Amino acid sequence: MSVLDLGIDLGTANIIISAGRGGAVLNEPTVIAYDRNSERVVAFGTEAYKMIGRAPEHIAVIRPLRDGVISDNDMAQELIRLCILKVIGKKLINPRIVMCVPSGITAVERKAVVESAVSAGARTVYLIEEPVAALLGAGEDIMRPFGRMVVDIGGGTSDVAVTSLGGIVAANSVKKAGNAFNASIQRYFEDNKRILIGERMAEEAKINCGNMFWPSGEKCGVVSGRSLISGLPARCEISEDDICRAITDDVDAIIAAIRTVFEMTPPELVGDIYEHGILLTGGGALLRGLDMYITREFGVKTFVADDPLGCVARGTNIAFKVRDKLRNGFEKVRA
Repeated sequence: MSVLDLGIDLGTANIIISAGRGGAVLNEPTVIAYDRNSERVVAFGTEAYKMIGRAPEHIAVIRPLRDGVISDNDMAQELIRLCILKVIGKKLINPRIVMCVPSGITAVERKAVVESAVSAGARTVYLIEEPVAALLGAGEDIMRPFGRMVVDIGGGTSDVAVTSLGGIVAANSVKKAGNAFNASIQRYFEDNKRILIGERMAEEAKINCGNMFWPSGEKCGVVSGRSLISGLPARCEISEDDICRAITDDVDAIIAAIRTVFEMTPPELVGDIYEHGILLTGGGALLRGLDMYITREFGVKTFVADDPLGCVARGTNIAFKVRDKLRNGFEKVRA
């Protein structure tokens, strides 16, 4: 990949840009802050993320992606442009860009992604489906006549796919992933503990106390928020069991998606998967015990990729080199 080639994993939770052999050169939360009074962007990425739930009324803190697709086109375009400028500086160059999309994306949603890349100054745009990029980034050889299954759990969507001979054989996508886990945790504490907590607090609880396999009922942390009874500040002790109860339905939706893909996959490839196992990538793969939970459900060994967060971004690097061999899941959409 030359200095003019960029791979962009435009995720619901994070935007990761990779360039050259060095891998990821930018990893920022997919958040942008807009000042309604001055009509200009005041922060993006990490700085904007710190403003969630803390900004004054005239500052809109926006997540321009929802459930894996663009929900605010103008803000998405501006975020991509700012991130690219942060990577390449103020040089007057127009990079080739590979952008990742969920496997279940619609034509309208694909068009929005492409327009965002073009508005950011892309010379050529390629789209690659996230499961393909994830497998490539994890070092899997998807060109062989051998079945590989990947479950990529991001911020907005979980993508499940089986590949062989450089193409996707079966795939499914559900809008249950990291952000859905956070929302479920917030609802759990609202309904069961009568305390209202913020999105960031739910994220911290998930990271610190999430465990899907043999969760403990012992205290593992504390959340703080507003009591729904008194309206005053309140704190509440939490356990792994609390988080497990909160997100089990979401995890089971991912389990159902995996089962659907198994049912769509030719038996020869199912045998390959049984031999080789299921690969977990994306931020959701870091949820403790999830690999063992899936293994228990299907009787197939499940393992987490090295650096699961960076797999998709690394895969965009590799896609440039093997683009002529990929049968589907990768396409050139703008010359």
